[in-house]
Amino acid sequence: MVSNLSQLFATAEQQEPKVSQLISRQLICCDADTPVQHAARLMHQHQVSCVLITENNSVLGIWTEADAKRVNCQLTPAYQQPISQLMTSPVISVDADTPLNQAASLMLQKRIRRLLVVDSEHCPLGILTQSDIIRQQRIEHYLRLRDVGSCISKPPLTIASSLSLNLAIQTMQQHNAEAAIVDFADAIPGIITERDIIKLIAEGSCDSELSQLAQRPVLTVSRDCSLLQAVDILKEKNFRHLAVTDSQQKICGVLSFSDILINVEYAYVEQLKQALQARDQALRTSADYLRLAQKVIDASLDGIMITDVRGIIESVNPSFSQLTGYSAAEALGQTPALLSSGLHNKDFYRTLWQTLLGQGHWQGEIWNKRKNGEIYPQWLSITAIRNEKGEICQFAAIFSDISERKHQEKKIHQLAYLDELTGLANRRLFLDRLKLALANAQRHQHKMAVLFLDLDLFKRINDTLGHQAGDDALTEVARRLTASVRDGESVARLGGDEFTILLPEVSDISALEILARRLISQFERPFRLLQQDFFLTTSIGISVFPSDAKTTDQLIKHADVAMYQAKSAGRNQYCFYQEHIGQQTQNELKLEQELRLALQQQNMEVWYQPKVDLNSGLICGLEALVRWQHYQHGLIAPDRFIPLAEKLGLITLLSEQVLAQVCRDIRDHQLKVPVAVNISALQLIDPRFHQRLQHHLDQYEISPRCIELELTESCLIPEQADATLALLTRLRQQGFRLSIDDFGTGYSSLSYLRRLPIDCLKIDRSFVDELPENAEDSQIALAIIAMASALGLDVIAEGVEHPRQRDFLLQAGCATGQGYLYSPALPLPQLKQSMAAAFRTQIEPDVVTHQATAC
Repeated sequence: MVSNLSQLFATAEQQEPKVSQLISRQLICCDADTPVQHAARLMHQHQVSCVLITENNSVLGIWTEADAKRVNCQLTPAYQQPISQLMTSPVISVDADTPLNQAASLMLQKRIRRLLVVDSEHCPLGILTQSDIIRQQRIEHYLRLRDVGSCISKPPLTIASSLSLNLAIQTMQQHNAEAAIVDFADAIPGIITERDIIKLIAEGSCDSELSQLAQRPVLTVSRDCSLLQAVDILKEKNFRHLAVTDSQQKICGVLSFSDILINVEYAYVEQLKQALQARDQALRTSADYLRLAQKVIDASLDGIMITDVRGIIESVNPSFSQLTGYSAAEALGQTPALLSSGLHNKDFYRTLWQTLLGQGHWQGEIWNKRKNGEIYPQWLSITAIRNEKGEICQFAAIFSDISERKHQEKKIHQLAYLDELTGLANRRLFLDRLKLALANAQRHQHKMAVLFLDLDLFKRINDTLGHQAGDDALTEVARRLTASVRDGESVARLGGDEFTILLPEVSDISALEILARRLISQFERPFRLLQQDFFLTTSIGISVFPSDAKTTDQLIKHADVAMYQAKSAGRNQYCFYQEHIGQQTQNELKLEQELRLALQQQNMEVWYQPKVDLNSGLICGLEALVRWQHYQHGLIAPDRFIPLAEKLGLITLLSEQVLAQVCRDIRDHQLKVPVAVNISALQLIDPRFHQRLQHHLDQYEISPRCIELELTESCLIPEQADATLALLTRLRQQGFRLSIDDFGTGYSSLSYLRRLPIDCLKIDRSFVDELPENAEDSQIALAIIAMASALGLDVIAEGVEHPRQRDFLLQAGCATGQGYLYSPALPLPQLKQSMAAAFRTQIEPDVVTHQATAC
């Protein structure tokens, strides 16, 4: 290694050649419209690795042997592509006077094999390649010291000779390989290079085989061969690639000029040269540094004090006087004891001197005293100065006033660990304390607890009174909570209106109940905000180690779950963590994520339940019902995921996917009866709903008469009455059929209902289940049917499962129903199969048409 560095050092000392001395000034150019085949012929004819694409004496791009791998060599039209479609642009260039080592570094940095060399007016002079650098740069000593194996970092790309030529070239392109070893059945390998591909394109041989193009036998060198020998072979044979063999004579790599250039370590040589230049500059300026030393000392903002070996002050700078208050005259001849604050004991000074005398220096924080008696912190560094004999002759002390830094450190600590508003511990400090308390509880096997507090409906304070009033309330809450706990119990504010209390040791669970009641009682007194009294309440969740949780995260999480349980139970109370509640919450969270993923991947399915004429049994319509076929849990009931979608604000996305699928099925299966689709309240108040609905109709080329929109009574929001009425009227005029789903379960106004442009009322299944035995349900069903008749509306019954229900409904005047008596909801292909006769006569069209006007 030493010899290697010496040789590199010698090279760095030599005059670095410029790129203009090495470039090939034979520039082969063509215009942008030149066919690829003609460009390849130019390269093959002149034995160059690239052509420049020019226009009006300006260089537009460059086409290299590497770019040739992007041509489909087995398609004749590919050879006639304009070269501009395959060229690389812009062309990376360097000035003619650029040192060769910088050019080499640029090639390595940009991962390219050639540079365009230009003059001062940016006119092209020639091309510099890696081959030029390796062949002409004075690095023979370096190449002699390294073997070929040092350049081989990966096995060669090997391609079977049976592979098609185009696929072989694509493989080279994918692996960014300049050359590949071709494996033949007779075990005599060949090689294919980028230059071979250029020759192929130049000759226009579309029907050539890989076995014909590959050169063999391939020229090889041993891994142990020196790089200098390998370069000599490349020069002699005018090759650019050699196969490398291991000790068993098996090919283990391919050596190229790129590999050699990377290995030359130009960057390291450049660093050595810069280090030499820096050393020389340092020597030239050392005298100037000595002259400036006194000026620097005098101008330093740090105090500097020089003492003799006995500690007698010999010299001080102006900053010493400014920081301590002692003038130079007052300090000279004294000892540093002049500045002692008296806060450090003898052991401190004994350790200081032992370190200083043993190691030659000491630094640290120390408290000293000014002339006016003020005690302040210093950062002090003392260095022992030795003479030619190595004996200590002086001490140099440099110190600075760190009062402001100490103040900032204290402030930063407060910001890092304390809540700025309340002064309580913040989340970070709470977690630190919780970890320590948990470790102590585990070690001594005692209980500990976390209380999680959240203010009930606190958002109303901020929204109505403003954030300043909210901050005042939080500050008062923090004061009352702190007053309610004992020493050793920690109160923290995690953020917003969330607080936690850590009890590091709990002897009895009843003590937690007493504390929780005491905390709740603290909110019985009003809070004075903006000269008014307001009442706040809190909900508290409690988790206990080790029964409820065994980690810090679990303790906080389970206390949080218990807090939400307290809120669900009516607020202003406390709850202990219950495992089944936590598991339920965890399952719900998991289901939320899976529902989002299912909607993102559009995994929901649409099943259909037929609507049947109760007199004839003929199908008169379908209702689209969404189903979730979970990959692990199977079919998930709609009453589990639809409320969850509403809670997460995903119901609109879910409804849109169902609507799109229904339109697609109507078109693909050419359904002749209308299909009912449930519409959510959020869709109705969305101003873009009608636009999206029309988009689906246009996309699948279906008529509005094919769609029936089912609205629940919850959609008929009085506050949106006028807007809803206008939208429904527009939809009805357009041809959509409108119905009220689950009628009788809501609280819609009959006067408002009378104004709506609806076609049908659907009797909810809850009123049909016990027909005709249940007298109350019978009266409700009769009333709905009578009201629909009076309003001129159709009526349909859901959940018809028994003949007696059908007979009662027919007798009462309800002519249409749906339910298990006829068919459950099924995927459309399965439904068509199970009710084949009905579908042939009623759903499948007589004439197939893209516009399902039969609806």
